[in-house]
Amino acid sequence: MVGAMGDNLLPTGYDNFLQELKEQIRSAQIRAALAVNSELVLLYWQIGREILSQQQQQGWGAKVINQLAKDLKQAFPEMKGFSSRNLKYMRAFAQAYPDEIFVQQLAAQIPWFHNCVLLDKVKDTAERQWYILCKTKNQILVEYALQDVNKPIGVSTYQLQDALPENLQGSLPTIEQLEAELEVVSLSEEE
Repeated sequence: MVGAMGDNLLPTGYDNFLQELKEQIRSAQIRAALAVNSELVLLYWQIGREILSQQQQQGWGAKVINQLAKDLKQAFPEMKGFSSRNLKYMRAFAQAYPDEIFVQQLAAQIPWFHNCVLLDKVKDTAERQWYILCKTKNQILVEYALQDVNKPIGVSTYQLQDALPENLQGSLPTIEQLEAELEVVSLSEEE
């Protein structure tokens, strides 16, 4: 039953229709954020690989990174992430993960800031890769990562949003949105 606009009556099923559209929009936002993150991490890896290559072939030192940071900031003033510190992370990232396929399939699935934390805190390559593998929560990858590991671990997902009262659902940011915001804050602090 459709009422006049002044009566504020909506057709039957409108609320369900609106809820479905909101879920589709949120899902698309998450997919877009993940795609942007993946592309950004891959770009940073490529930049790091090029820096490594130039340093090895041309014998460039650390001062070149400082100049490169200034020049990239000038060329792309609207972009964050080209500080000397972040360029050094890019170089370390490319050095730690020389395999582009690994970067595309796994390392790019977590935010750049998390990759930097792993580089800082986890020095063992195998252990660092284990964290990237487990973040994906892919059963086959997790089983592979846990081969010969004697300690039990749980890998699961939990949707807090499903347990929230209906009036709060959709008003809280997703984990991906929080991680993206933390990355932006972290990158702006280093510049």
